[in-house]
Amino acid sequence: VTLRELDETLAAAGQMLALDPPLGAGDAATVGGAIAAADSGPLRHRYGAPRDLVIGMTVRLADGTIASSGGKVVKNVAGYDLGKLFTGSYGTLGLITELAFRLHPLAPASAYVTARPGDIGAALAAVRQAQVVPSAVEVDWPAGELAVLVEGTAKGVAARAGTLAKLLGGQESQRPAWWGAYPWEPGGIGLKLTAALSRVPALLTGPLRVRGSAGTGVLYAALPPGTGPDEAGRIVGDLRETARDAGGHAVMLTAPSEVRDRIDLWGPVDGLALMWRVKQQFDPDGVFAAGRFAGGI
Repeated sequence: VTLRELDETLAAAGQMLALDPPLGAGDAATVGGAIAAADSGPLRHRYGAPRDLVIGMTVRLADGTIASSGGKVVKNVAGYDLGKLFTGSYGTLGLITELAFRLHPLAPASAYVTARPGDIGAALAAVRQAQVVPSAVEVDWPAGELAVLVEGTAKGVAARAGTLAKLLGGQESQRPAWWGAYPWEPGGIGLKLTAALSRVPALLTGPLRVRGSAGTGVLYAALPPGTGPDEAGRIVGDLRETARDAGGHAVMLTAPSEVRDRIDLWGPVDGLALMWRVKQQFDPDGVFAAGRFAGGI
């Protein structure tokens, strides 16, 4: 099932699945793929990451065993939480065959407030401290644009949007064209960056184009077009040091083959030995997506 198909079905019932991975896969993006890759977009700020939305999962293991955990309603969730283990495992542990999600009602009203503050870090801190309950806080760099989404009742949204406009020196606007979209072009070099919230500005640096959730510390970066393997290796190495110092990581998501062949996509990964033990328990013969994940898992 594609995300677009599911969104249309749920919207007809006044509901939504707050799963909005960055635009890039188009209408072909599937529910299972988004969960396997733990893709998240702007709505992660308010509704949580994909692993927070899965309340039940059924999987088929390498030996043919069918395993289930969780349930179809939150109160019935019990047993081992396979959902959190399989979400983001890139298909290396087993085949996800069924998912149950936490849904949310569609908001009756929403508004976007955009601004170009001189100090992104100070603006983000101000949003965090204000009682405006944003659903998403996104940044586009080096344009220096900040966009905040608020949802709720019409009256409440109008009041909070007005507060944000004054706070940031911005204005209420339409959803920005760059909202929820990867910053790289097809065939480019793209990375996923993470950082502690207070250190997000540290990732807005260098020859990068960066977009993503400044409110959750999950960003996406594009290297300049035409960057060769040697230069890409230097930039990615520097990025990984910067991200580590900021309490996060830098993972290469896409690149031409000549770059992928020269650079480790995942970089240093904490807990790799434990991840290998989990792989051995679930898929000892390497049937599922062998070598796809960090450390060759």
